[in-house]
Amino acid sequence: MSAERVETIPLLRKMLSAGDEAIVYRDVDGWCRFNPDIINADSLRDRLNALVEDYGAELEAAQQPIEALYEEVFKHRAFTGRSGTMFGYEGLGSIYWHMVSKLLLAVQENFFAAQEKGGDESDCRRLGQLYYRVREGLGFNKTPVEYGAFPTDPYSHTPKHAGASQPGMTGQVKEEVLSRFGELGVRVDDGSVHFQPNLLREREFLTHVREFRFLDIEGNWQELSVPAPGLAFTWCQVPVIYRLDNDVESALTISWDDGEEQHLPQLTLPTEVSAELFQRSGRVRQLTVTFAAALLFAEN
Repeated sequence: MSAERVETIPLLRKMLSAGDEAIVYRDVDGWCRFNPDIINADSLRDRLNALVEDYGAELEAAQQPIEALYEEVFKHRAFTGRSGTMFGYEGLGSIYWHMVSKLLLAVQENFFAAQEKGGDESDCRRLGQLYYRVREGLGFNKTPVEYGAFPTDPYSHTPKHAGASQPGMTGQVKEEVLSRFGELGVRVDDGSVHFQPNLLREREFLTHVREFRFLDIEGNWQELSVPAPGLAFTWCQVPVIYRLDNDVESALTISWDDGEEQHLPQLTLPTEVSAELFQRSGRVRQLTVTFAAALLFAEN
């Protein structure tokens, strides 16, 4: 909302001038926003009541205009979900999960944007913490009791008398696939693949050697041994092995189809090698990415 609109309420104008952000604050672009701790109208009233001692009669005069401004911004009374445009058995539940997944991806994008722009370390860390806080709210982290069904079952899309009427929370799945590769640090810029695991947590790494089964570029099932501490995934049907090693410099090893190995002293693939991955040419058979735990997202 514009600063001009907010400043039509004398108390808010006074609070902004004094740097009091209990109700609203001004962002870096000059727009005003409600304090994010105010989650609904009841929360706003509680916050206003807590300020009576500080602002007295000024607050009493401002309470109704502030509440009206809050409703003007968020239009809660106008929200009916998609009750008029639902498809089959779509359901509000599936819309909710999709929106949370969109939020997850948006927070992740801002995390990496802040890092790329040299943002303050504490701000980047806070964005990472918020990312995982949003992630905890998704269905696969819930118990069946909390979720109301098996946590990965798209229950609202499959009526008892027929098959799936909507293909299983596809929106949520799309956003979560994107955000998962973001967590793993797979990023593409100007035609080159970069491995930037700054949002990945050490808890994801194996504590003992495990076998990893995957479908290779020719459609054949293969197995390889994943060291500890390490993890494995496929991207463009090429296995990628992450190895933690605090005693060596970050490096990337390319295993070619002719048995040769190419060692790079950085975590970026040249554009011509990246193109082999994108084209699924089969020339790149494995990527091994080695780095120190200091590159990971520190949880504490």
